[in-house]
Amino acid sequence: MSLSIYSCRETTEEKTEDAMESAGEDIENAADEAGNEMEEAGNEIEAEAEEAEQEMENENDDM
Repeated sequence: MSLSIYSCRETTEEKTEDAMESAGEDIENAADEAGNEMEEAGNEIEAEAEEAEQEMENENDDM
């Protein structure tokens, strides 16, 4: 009987470790994805700013 209790505890510990590792990986993946999205947003903002600056220069040249 003590063998089965030890075995059960070991299985529970392994499942807990697996769950914690999986949660850690999920968090890391979500952080990477959020970072990528932030970088893309920053690039879009920069492109829009450059476009606006170019339009302003073109308007000044037309005057």
